[in-house]
Amino acid sequence: MLPRLRDLGFLVLCVVLTALAADARPPRSAGPSADSLLAARAAYPAHWWAPVPQEGAPDWEILPQAAVPGEVIVSKRHELGLLSNFAATPFTFRGRRYASLEGFWQMMLYPEGPDDPRMRFPGLTWAHTREEVAQLTAFEAKRAGALAEQNMRTMGIGWVSFEGRRFAYRSVRPGRHYRLIVAAMREKVRQNPEVRTVLLATGDLVLRPDHHQEVGACPEWRYCDILMRIRAELQRARR
Repeated sequence: MLPRLRDLGFLVLCVVLTALAADARPPRSAGPSADSLLAARAAYPAHWWAPVPQEGAPDWEILPQAAVPGEVIVSKRHELGLLSNFAATPFTFRGRRYASLEGFWQMMLYPEGPDDPRMRFPGLTWAHTREEVAQLTAFEAKRAGALAEQNMRTMGIGWVSFEGRRFAYRSVRPGRHYRLIVAAMREKVRQNPEVRTVLLATGDLVLRPDHHQEVGACPEWRYCDILMRIRAELQRARR
């Protein structure tokens, strides 16, 4: 009985000492307050957050005023729309010219030539050629991709291709598709000075998409995260 009492006393002593040590630690920084983050908006164009009436806005859109302090919505309603995959910001990648990042993205869903199994699958119709999709922008490119995805479902495939190599279209971890998208985005920013200027103008704001993204979206779908990564690289290069 006595040894157990000693053990209990030792345990109580340890708990007390741990609590005292915790009290002695310096308080953790709570980070910038919401008020200070709101005040920081004064360093940026006010129209980035200008309220837009919800009435008449498309269902898919997240409006500029939805940004919380420290964030900005990459809205297609003003110059931040240049950062969107939809923007007509032509670039050359691996020797080929693309009208937009969306065109580059959706082009990979289309057959590469007559020997491509996607082209030879019986009963399928492809509304565009791969080359045509590469020159599309915005919703036109998105619609072309939607048509291609219908064909992919009919075929029962989950891969796309680039330069003759097939790879998964959707993957939880960054794969070849992700790496191609990141590389193409870097070229878009590098080859379009106005895009680079706008991206750097966002400073340290957290970029948020202007549309609702699916839960658990693949890494390459989170284009704002990729843009912030490229922005950080540019900022480091300027120092």
